[in-house]
Amino acid sequence: ILNIKKPQFISSHKMIYIIEKCISSGNNKILLTERGSMFGADDLVVDFRNIIEMKKIGYPIIMDSTHSCQKMSHGSTTSGNREYAPYFAKAGALFGCTGIFAEVHPNPANGLSDSSNMLDFKMFANMVKDLRSLKDANLC
Repeated sequence: ILNIKKPQFISSHKMIYIIEKCISSGNNKILLTERGSMFGADDLVVDFRNIIEMKKIGYPIIMDSTHSCQKMSHGSTTSGNREYAPYFAKAGALFGCTGIFAEVHPNPANGLSDSSNMLDFKMFANMVKDLRSLKDANLC
C-alpha cells in the first residue's frame, strides 16, 4: 500500500498524475494524504476542499493532522504548533477523510524530527476521543 502525501506545491487535481504513474507500475493500492500547501514564506495552509476533490479520484484520503500544523523555519529544522493538530484532524473528518495520521511521542520535546508538531500520548488520546464523538454523533 502506498501512502502518497500531496506535495506542498501542487493542487489536488494534479494528484491524478502521481496516481497514474503508480497504477502504470502495477500498484493500485493507494492512500492519498492531505498535509497542507505552502503559503507565503513560513506557513502550511490546509485547504480542506482538497479532501473532497481527491476523494473524487476514488482512493481513501488521510488527513495528516500533525504535519498540517508545521511551520517552515529558516534554520535546519521546522517548527510548528501541535495545539492545532486536533483541530486539523476534526476538520478533516468533517470534510470526509477516511483516516487520520498523527505523529505521537511520549515526550515530543525529545523527538528526533518534527518535535514541535508531535502529540504526546494524552493529546492523542483526547483527539481520538473527540473524533469518536464526532463519528458517534454521525457528523462525519
